[in-house]
Amino acid sequence: MIIDSLENSDKYTSLHPRFAQAFGYIKGLSLNGLDVGKTAIDGSDLHAAVSSKEGMAKEDAKFEAHNHYIDIQVCPEGSEQMGWKPRSKCVRPIGEYNTEKDVTFFSDKPDMYFTLSAGQFAIFYPEDVHAPMIGEGTIKKLVLKVKI
Repeated sequence: MIIDSLENSDKYTSLHPRFAQAFGYIKGLSLNGLDVGKTAIDGSDLHAAVSSKEGMAKEDAKFEAHNHYIDIQVCPEGSEQMGWKPRSKCVRPIGEYNTEKDVTFFSDKPDMYFTLSAGQFAIFYPEDVHAPMIGEGTIKKLVLKVKI
């Protein structure tokens, strides 16, 4: 997992062949006026989704991990709290891995919580189980899915 500000995103472009394109896409957006919806950037290898949903309590947040995609989750405005735990320490999956949505949910609890504020991002690799959308009120977020 990586947590940082978008102003430092150039430091991470060498970590994956598609990160330069992903962060270039993000930097080309006006984060204050994002419309909800999905955008294909590079076919199934890189795509983005903007959502706006009611935040939830820690105990209600979905604790998830992905096998084939890296998440770059951006807080465009306001704030969002997230939970995290290494996948190697998660032992209670909920159901089977969903191949269509590339997600496994867990009933384990996060080891830690952190808050993203406007202009910050988190990168979650397949070994990072994360609980997004924790907070009060409406949470708007941008998620880029980067094929491994």
